[in-house]
Amino acid sequence: MHSLDDLLYLMRRLRDPHTGCPWDLKQDFASILPHTLEEAYEVADAIERQDWPHLEEELGDLLFQVIFYGQMADEQQVFNLHSIIHRLVEKLIRRHPHVFPDGTLHSERDPGITPEDAQINANWDAIKQQEKAGKPRAPERLLDDVPVTLPALSRAVKLQKKAGAVGFDWDNIQGVVAKIHEELAEVEAELPGRDPQRLEEEIGDLLFAVTNLARHLQVNPEVALRGTNQRFYQRFAVVEEQVGRQGGWHKATPASMEAAWQLAKKQGR
Repeated sequence: MHSLDDLLYLMRRLRDPHTGCPWDLKQDFASILPHTLEEAYEVADAIERQDWPHLEEELGDLLFQVIFYGQMADEQQVFNLHSIIHRLVEKLIRRHPHVFPDGTLHSERDPGITPEDAQINANWDAIKQQEKAGKPRAPERLLDDVPVTLPALSRAVKLQKKAGAVGFDWDNIQGVVAKIHEELAEVEAELPGRDPQRLEEEIGDLLFAVTNLARHLQVNPEVALRGTNQRFYQRFAVVEEQVGRQGGWHKATPASMEAAWQLAKKQGR
């Protein structure tokens, strides 16, 4: 079985400036980002379909993205995979005091660590806190820590939750529904002019309002839309089958396609 060390060695070989892969060599953080998002979506898809062999493969692809970032950062001497793991372990220990009450991965009673080691770790943490306290921090706005690279629906929910936490929110669901009607009316008002920029803005506002409704009803909009996408896929397959039996798309009419769609909905139920 290959190990993590083997994967790190493979990555170094791919990025070797003399003997590496030309495609891998010309990549940077920005060019890899779309692949990372795609791999994350493919992991989610495999989980939703409970396709465990495929999930194993997709998790490997997602892990490779982290390895890729670590290698590029190592080349620039900004961080590496080992520092990524170190920071992750520290953060998880800090956030689980009920599991690690003394703030270290191993307690002093653990045979794998000595009291001297425990003191060194404690001193290390104290030094790090002092270093952080001494660094000037740029002022952060309330919404600054919501990643811009999130899927649009997911980011909308996080932005709304952040704003809602300080009271910037609707008091009741009726206000949210009224906002949807208001945004829909604004979309309709832009239809005669067909201004692409204005339509994009107004439709975006409408989607944001619908996402807010999902949040208030404790519905995950990403999951809801993925479910709708899948239902559409399955229903359209029935429509395609019916149209094929009737001579193909060139013979299909709006009425025949609507009838096939209604049949697909009945079969789905």
